[in-house]
Amino acid sequence: MIRRIDHIGLVAASWTDARSVFIDVMGFDIADWRGAGETGSYFEPERTLNYFIAVGEGETVVEIIVPQDGTSGAARFLAKRGAGLHHIGYAVDDVATEAARLAGNGLREVDIGPKAQAAFFYPKEAAGVLTELVPVRNREARLHTGTPNA
Repeated sequence: MIRRIDHIGLVAASWTDARSVFIDVMGFDIADWRGAGETGSYFEPERTLNYFIAVGEGETVVEIIVPQDGTSGAARFLAKRGAGLHHIGYAVDDVATEAARLAGNGLREVDIGPKAQAAFFYPKEAAGVLTELVPVRNREARLHTGTPNA
């Protein structure tokens, strides 16, 4: 079952650019409970630094995806479309079960490997938006740790 929107993924040219909008102008906070704060979390398969920004009082976050090279999927997205919406991530009870349900209903799943803890679906069948399924999480369940004591 899809529980809620977990996060909105945005591609940015730099953390400085994104930070100036979401932290300085809009007044949101860095979601330290979700990521590695100002240093970001390196996501090796896509070669990106990812930052998380808390939106209001709930658990929804904005994920800022900053490519670290010119060849990753996020880098190609940025070069083709510019900074902006990359994907919507939905929190689900069970990723495999929900992914099978969506595939059975006609969405085409992106192959991200057998060890993935998430599932992606191509935009063409999902109203033009890359769609991600992730396990339900909460503020008490840290995803990344920036320091051993964090």
